[in-house]
Amino acid sequence: MTHLLSLCLLILLSLGAADPALAPVADDPKPGYNDTPFLPGDQWRVHDSRRPRPAVVDPGKGNLPLPAPADAVILFSGKDASAWTGRGGKADWTIVGEAMVVNGTGSIKTRESFGDCQLHIEFATPEKVQGNGQGRGNSGVFLMDRYEIQVLDSYRNVTYADGQCAAVYGQSPPLVNACRGPGEWQSYDIIFSAPQFADDGSLAAPARVTVIHNGIVVHDNQEILGNTSHKSLPGYNAHGPAPIELQDHGNPMRFRNIWVRRLDVPVDSQ
Repeated sequence: MTHLLSLCLLILLSLGAADPALAPVADDPKPGYNDTPFLPGDQWRVHDSRRPRPAVVDPGKGNLPLPAPADAVILFSGKDASAWTGRGGKADWTIVGEAMVVNGTGSIKTRESFGDCQLHIEFATPEKVQGNGQGRGNSGVFLMDRYEIQVLDSYRNVTYADGQCAAVYGQSPPLVNACRGPGEWQSYDIIFSAPQFADDGSLAAPARVTVIHNGIVVHDNQEILGNTSHKSLPGYNAHGPAPIELQDHGNPMRFRNIWVRRLDVPVDSQ
């Protein structure tokens, strides 16, 4: 019996070694920092290593791709990246099938600018798992070119709470970890309210965001504290509508079926 148990254990260990994404998460060294600034009015530092990580929730299989509504601005339908710009004025991400693939040519931005909006985007982290923490399946969706909703492979991958998938980067972790596995298609539905500024440039109302990750609400009208950044405090500077950015962080992420609805359009009174 002892021999049989040992054999089973060896088989399990070998399976885990063959597929790191499916292996149990070992005790981790509390990734993050303990020397960064405290967030305004909060007990937690930026990327605080002590901050509790969100509970994991299985989002199920979902129903993707999600068709765009009639009033949506189509940003990527699987054919070309003409709605985007990058280095030299052109988005050079590779198009494979109906997806744009990050290929090291730099981040891309929409040619149009947006304020209040509803954004739908589908993404997949690399099926072949490489790296860990922030080095695994890293990208980001930047609203108004400065407020990042983190994209990361957070499936059995340990990192600091405010840097995992669906976090308002460096500020607010998601309510739960709703990630699917490596290579699986996932979705964000983001409802964004742009910040408002007084005539003198001071902040009149902060930006707010609701994020639905794989059908699960992970931010509910969450206040954004300012521009998102690494290891530093957020802050606001007056600005108007700006492009949406997708980040090239060096990982071959895939994106597809991207559309946006403007929510700041005056209502027709007729």
